[in-house]
Amino acid sequence: MVSTFGSLNTAYSGLVAARTGLDVVGQNIANVNTEGYTRQRVTTSSIEAPTRVGIFSSGVVAGQGVTVDAIARLGDQLVDGQVRGTAAAAGYQSVRATALSTLEASLGEPSKTGIASQLGKFWNAWSDVGNNPSQAGPAATLLGQATTLAGSIASGWSAVDAQWSGVRQQVDGLATQLNSAAVQVADLNDRIRTAQQQGVSANELVDARSRLTEQIASLAGGTVRQAADGTVDVLIGGNALVSGTTARSVTVVGEHSMAAAAAGGDAAVSIRWTHRPDESIALDGGTLAGAVSLLAPANATGTGGTLAQAAASYDALATQLATQVNAVHSTGVKADGTAGGEFFRLTAGVPAARGLVVVPTDAASIASRKAGGGALDGSVAQAISQVGVGTGSPDATWSAVVAGVGAAAGSEGDRSTLTDLAASSAKNRQLSGAGVSLDEENVNLLSYQHAYQGAARVMTAIDEMLDTLINGMGRVGR
Repeated sequence: MVSTFGSLNTAYSGLVAARTGLDVVGQNIANVNTEGYTRQRVTTSSIEAPTRVGIFSSGVVAGQGVTVDAIARLGDQLVDGQVRGTAAAAGYQSVRATALSTLEASLGEPSKTGIASQLGKFWNAWSDVGNNPSQAGPAATLLGQATTLAGSIASGWSAVDAQWSGVRQQVDGLATQLNSAAVQVADLNDRIRTAQQQGVSANELVDARSRLTEQIASLAGGTVRQAADGTVDVLIGGNALVSGTTARSVTVVGEHSMAAAAAGGDAAVSIRWTHRPDESIALDGGTLAGAVSLLAPANATGTGGTLAQAAASYDALATQLATQVNAVHSTGVKADGTAGGEFFRLTAGVPAARGLVVVPTDAASIASRKAGGGALDGSVAQAISQVGVGTGSPDATWSAVVAGVGAAAGSEGDRSTLTDLAASSAKNRQLSGAGVSLDEENVNLLSYQHAYQGAARVMTAIDEMLDTLINGMGRVGR
């Protein structure tokens, strides 16, 4: 009788295991399209046969059924780490590639309205003045072209300044996202630790935390370190952003305008710990690191922040244009015989590109001839028309700027493509192991369904046996 009741319990354990398997399969199928969901499996083990000794020993005894040990989350920590690492690299390169592409587009080269074309028209206008020094038409055309050229240089600088301000605002938003993700990871650490202490499955909580740590890696790089109690520590720049149930925060310091940030030092944009504001964080990847790298001040070697260096190129072009044109223009005389002086003036206190002003207001203010030359002398104007020829000309400088930005944009774009491919490859490897396959789940569904039916039939058979033993014994011969 005892053995029969034990068999009933064995069949019941099979029902429980099969039903749990069906529940897990249903959970997997329900979340087949849920981003970041990791498929689960029931882990079971057989219950060993009882050991009987003495007069109650009955020889070989079967096991006592099956026990559900856990609902395992089929994630791979190594692959998860690769996903975070490639996400950090892809985030960094994506920001830089987008910024360089935008910068290249703002140059407007090659085009009929670009600075290169306008420089050509400017030199041609000087040539026309030299050929027709006594006529007002060519001089008016020259002044108009010079004003347009100065405006284009100023507009180009302003476009870079606006892009710099946009990236600066983006950095603030990314830092806010990073802090929010850190707080959520710390909260999930607490909930996961509590769930594990209570013996409750925390797989969905771990999935949510995994999505957040991947987001943190995409934002700021960093690494994840697993603790024995189920929590994780998240490190950026070698220091803990999240430690157990404690989250730290970062802050963005530095100016909000490119001109002010150009001074460098404390004015330069950097990421620092809120609790240690004097310590900059050396991020090793992510969109936040990429954006901050774009905001670095310019330097004399040309290796500073991409946007500040572009703005400095506009300033250098304006300064070179004014210096070289003024050097020749000052050797001539105006219509009234006075010294030519400046053709371009650089306004003090503002960036050169924005402060480039055309000084002459009419034909009489243009020094197109040399002192002592006649009314038809246009030698000075002709000399200025040749300023654009040669390796040290503004045209050559601008061509080098355009070529440099184009090459940098192409290089950053290629790197972004490669890092995106690496990130996609790592993500695919993760999905191949952790993603839900409907075909596989349907097979498991049938398997657990048949197991449940089989356990139910065993239980029915045992129930009938018990009925015979309880209600049928002792009736023979009555």
